[in-house]
Amino acid sequence: MSDIGRAPLLTLCGTEDPTRPDQARLDEAAGSFRAAFESLGLDMDDPNLEGTERRVVRSYQELFAGLYAERPPDLRTFPNPERYGQMVAVTDIPFHSVCAHHLLPFFGRAHVAYLPKDRLVGLSKFARVVDFYARRPQIQERLTVQIAGLIEERLRPAGVMVVVQARHFCMEMRGVSKAGATTTTSAIRGVFSEEPTRQEFLGLLRTPLGREV
Repeated sequence: MSDIGRAPLLTLCGTEDPTRPDQARLDEAAGSFRAAFESLGLDMDDPNLEGTERRVVRSYQELFAGLYAERPPDLRTFPNPERYGQMVAVTDIPFHSVCAHHLLPFFGRAHVAYLPKDRLVGLSKFARVVDFYARRPQIQERLTVQIAGLIEERLRPAGVMVVVQARHFCMEMRGVSKAGATTTTSAIRGVFSEEPTRQEFLGLLRTPLGREV
């Protein structure tokens, strides 16, 4: 599995249990952050910054937890004896991720729909898939495609569609500084390429993210 930032992060945190690095690795990572902060002009003797470098290491371990899983979530399926073939949609799945370009947060909602064939899947699994791919250095386009790809691969439905709406702090806190701007991406598979099916799903989505978050 090829993922943005996977190799250096696993090196930083250790490979046996990367979510709990040994003391030497933790010290090394914290020292690197401290040196970076000092080079940016931060006074690391300020009582308010005491221990910040270690807290940053721990926070990134949590934010990048998806990198440390051995495999994606198990999308355990079950039979569809009634041959239900209409849309199944889970909307407004909240997520938080970190922009791979600036390591600043982006967050929002993911909307997932599929048209079943022979198998159905537990609805909570979609939220697990979203979290798995969001908890790593990420770009929104890649996140959207990864969610759709895993569902298509494991479930083999008649179609899958994923829409992700997010706000990016790399756009709101720096650069153009446009607070509240929403980025929307989509991934379409199978019958969702047909206009009526796609529009049925889009009609379920709520108002723009910037008005609600």
